[in-house]
Amino acid sequence: MFKTEYIFVRILFPFILGISIFYFFPALAYIKWLTLTLVVVLLSILFLNVTYKRFNIYRYKGAVGILIYILFFNLGSLFCLFNNESLNQSYFAKTNCNYLKVWVNNEPQQNGNIVRFKAKVRSGYQKDKQISLSGQMLLTVKLDSLKPIQLKYGDEMMISVSHTEVEPPYNPAEFEFKAWLGSQNIYHQAFIDQNHIVSTKNNVGNPIIKMALNLREKQVAKYRKLIKSDEAFTVASTLILGYRADLSKETLSAYSKTGTIHALSVSGAHVAIIYVVLDFMFFFLNKNRALRIVKLLLLCTLIWGYALLTGLSPSVVRSAIMISILITAKVLSKKTNSYNVLAFSAFCQLVYNPFLIWDVGFQLSYLAVFGLIYLQPKIYNLLYTEHNWIDKLWSFTSMSLAAQIVTFPLSIYYFHQFPFYFLFANLFITIPLILMMYLGILVLIPSFGFLAPIFEWIINFTNAVLKWIASLPYASFSSIWINLHEFALLSLSLGLFIYALTKFNKQLLFSSLFLFVCYQLLIVRDDLKVFHQRKIIFFSLRKNYAAAFINGKEAVLISDLNSEDKNYVFSIQPALAQLQLKKIYFINFKKDTVLGQFILKNNQIAFFQYRILLIDENLNNKKINGNAIFSSIWLSGNTKFNLAKMDVDVKYKTAIIDASNKDYKIQILKKHMENNDKDVHVLKKNKAYLVQLSQ
Repeated sequence: MFKTEYIFVRILFPFILGISIFYFFPALAYIKWLTLTLVVVLLSILFLNVTYKRFNIYRYKGAVGILIYILFFNLGSLFCLFNNESLNQSYFAKTNCNYLKVWVNNEPQQNGNIVRFKAKVRSGYQKDKQISLSGQMLLTVKLDSLKPIQLKYGDEMMISVSHTEVEPPYNPAEFEFKAWLGSQNIYHQAFIDQNHIVSTKNNVGNPIIKMALNLREKQVAKYRKLIKSDEAFTVASTLILGYRADLSKETLSAYSKTGTIHALSVSGAHVAIIYVVLDFMFFFLNKNRALRIVKLLLLCTLIWGYALLTGLSPSVVRSAIMISILITAKVLSKKTNSYNVLAFSAFCQLVYNPFLIWDVGFQLSYLAVFGLIYLQPKIYNLLYTEHNWIDKLWSFTSMSLAAQIVTFPLSIYYFHQFPFYFLFANLFITIPLILMMYLGILVLIPSFGFLAPIFEWIINFTNAVLKWIASLPYASFSSIWINLHEFALLSLSLGLFIYALTKFNKQLLFSSLFLFVCYQLLIVRDDLKVFHQRKIIFFSLRKNYAAAFINGKEAVLISDLNSEDKNYVFSIQPALAQLQLKKIYFINFKKDTVLGQFILKNNQIAFFQYRILLIDENLNNKKINGNAIFSSIWLSGNTKFNLAKMDVDVKYKTAIIDASNKDYKIQILKKHMENNDKDVHVLKKNKAYLVQLSQ
């Protein structure tokens, strides 16, 4: 049942299953039962091992295998629960401490006069008594415009703060910020002014991480001095050092539409480039085992040196661990199984941090490496040529195809687009990326600063070509939205199809085609729903108002936001993209508008059979015709309209209160509606209000 060469492949699946289940069902009560089950299973396996020959246990290999699966399922579950800081008795949110001692647990990100960082809690104060606490929060600080403080990793401080739980997404298709932070063990956040911070003048961070971040900061300063072009500087800092520079939207779009966005996030591809070239440079150390060990030490030292240069970026550290384990196994073992080594690498990282399983970079990097191990040789063997350069080109092509095919379903599920020219773009960027990697590192060495203009020219040339590719017709298919069931069907269909072709198995091939047909039927169903959709979405915002009136693939959006506003991009645009709208008309309350079935006139909105009375400052001191009947009333802009009089003149079912009203006004309006037994929906810190209209 358990072949030695696949041992970690086999135990990884129950281990991941245990992590996945108890990530969503965290509770201290489960720890006792899981621990008890773990002890029983361990004792059972020990007993079976001792009595293996006496009772001919080899006849029950299946039962032993199941026990081992249960063992690692329990281990994954326990590691997940122990890693969840919110379950600790000392978790800071379980106390009533308004004063906390925290330290900066990552590199602070500043945007204007706002700085954001992860704050690790050390202790709190209750009635002048200091108590030890644990956990971390996302802390946002508004800096003093006259004398802003400079925060760095490891800085310790006292803060006066009232923390809150991270809010869930309120609008359809909105980025799940709460889930994203939860995967990093962060469940609370706080917003404070700079004057609520008192520095202790201590730095308590990890000295290695602090050294790495300081080193990277110095290298970024060197780039700023040597590279004249702002765009080239931001690309160089991001690509080589993993520094979060503000890339232009045009550049980001070009890399995204061409399927080369991986080049901008320092990760496995960059570490792999360094490894491949270094492996070739030290080929003369392959003569015997002793020299191969020397080579291993050199390679690991240089790879981890690069990781240090990037400030020990999590994605680079993950890739460095993976490659270090792969090359160590290759050198120290005569027979290595790449799948087992890859599984062992993933197992080690998940033992250290079980929540990594939800990291998109972790998922994509391991899938891509799996594709290179399993699929790339099969694609490469489809074409044989004696021409060396054509063979090299085909080798690169097969690598790009393998990685893209394997990660295709996951990329669509997360990023909702597919680059049509990915193969051409990835083949093009291969050589420039290698040159940029090595020139970028060489430029940081004082005696090689003269190479900076060449380095800058290569970056600008690469960006120009990628922008040209991105501007070609049908460069990418965007707004591809699939749900979890469709993703599972597509992934299973693709996996079976590849396996069936490699094994020449007709039954599996027909099974994969059947699953793909099922997937296509679901897509067709979704498309038909989009074509016939008729709905109204009142969006939940912080200070603004927005409502989309949707008919098929067209929508009228009433809002005080424009398409460039970050609130629109974050809260509204994803929902409109998910609905696959082709035409969106932007309007506001100030002008009467008639567009198809949508009519806005005299503070009244009619959309098919649904009628809305808009109550804002324009309706103040105005009369409403008696016995008017509306589906809803929409209260906006801190209206001073006499609601008591309106209740006599107007009949309505639902009251909608948007976020353009001040908090005190929202409470007054809400209380009035509830006292009059009216359904009320507040569009602030609540789910968006959706109205489905009949056909």
